[in-house]
Amino acid sequence: MIVKKIKIKNFRNIESAELKPSKRTNVIYGSNAQGKTNILESLWLFSGLRSWRTSKDAELIKIGSEKSVLSIWVFTEGRNQKIDITIDKNRTAVVNGIELNSMSELAGKFSAIMFSPDDLGLISNGPMERRNYADRVISSIYPKYSALMQRYHRAVEQRNSVLKDYRIHKDLDFLLDDFEKEIVRAGNDIIIYRKRFCEKLKQYCPAIYEGLSNGKENISAEYISSGGNTPEEFIENLKNSRETDSINLATSVGPHRDDFEILIDGISARKFASQGQRRSAAITLKLAESKIIEEITGNVPIILLDDVMSELDKSRQKYILNHIKGRQVFITCCDPSNIEGLVAGKVFNVEKGKVL
Repeated sequence: MIVKKIKIKNFRNIESAELKPSKRTNVIYGSNAQGKTNILESLWLFSGLRSWRTSKDAELIKIGSEKSVLSIWVFTEGRNQKIDITIDKNRTAVVNGIELNSMSELAGKFSAIMFSPDDLGLISNGPMERRNYADRVISSIYPKYSALMQRYHRAVEQRNSVLKDYRIHKDLDFLLDDFEKEIVRAGNDIIIYRKRFCEKLKQYCPAIYEGLSNGKENISAEYISSGGNTPEEFIENLKNSRETDSINLATSVGPHRDDFEILIDGISARKFASQGQRRSAAITLKLAESKIIEEITGNVPIILLDDVMSELDKSRQKYILNHIKGRQVFITCCDPSNIEGLVAGKVFNVEKGKVL
């Protein structure tokens, strides 16, 4: 997939802008608060998802304007296509002149991977951040996974509800038995999906991180299951935790408590990695994600990297600029010296919402 042209009107601080990007690397630079990230955000919206910066569409419209209009000309699905998004009271999308029923239908037309500084939390924050990330990626590849997650969480909520009375009424064992069986049925399927995703990370991450670190470090990912390694262990651990869980009023084992541990040279990145290593690891996850999506769905996502250069040394910057192969890349940065190593691509300077 290649974006050939972008038009932006009345979006954030951008009154009007047009870009004809390179099919390889595109660097958008300028001082803070000039509109660089707004360009990446406008592209991200074509994925059909909400902005990672706000949940309110009204904030996307330029102050004083009634609506925002975004357009891209893109080569995808073997042909040239035009996609338009209008943002007013609602967001609407038109593909090749035909209005879609919902924004979610864009997911099959446009694929993108986004890295923002918030994604450093994938490495430095607790397990929930990594679980949520994995679940979002898996759901985007396997639509049935979302329904599976809903089944699982409903069973956990039902068990938790029974636990409120279990300390007094031990005869509620039969209800816990039923809900725990459903937790294990749905939970085991979730674990299978997640472990498969983890195996794909282990397949793609090492080569990417080796390039970023110039061969000086290696990365790996491990799935850590709180319920055990088999369904039999899982159901046994649920039964054994009933007393403690009835005190805490929460289910303490299962996929909702599991983790993806990221290791650099065999050591926990969350606990011991430097800020630059954590940034490299988070970028690695995102680039590996794009390869996983391509392998399974056949779609080649564009790569959006916001403020990716800070805290990376020159060798890592050069890798980002020149060695993400077979993908169209859009990068924002503040310091023009960060892009001196760019070999092929285009550079756009943004100032006060205008592309110069």
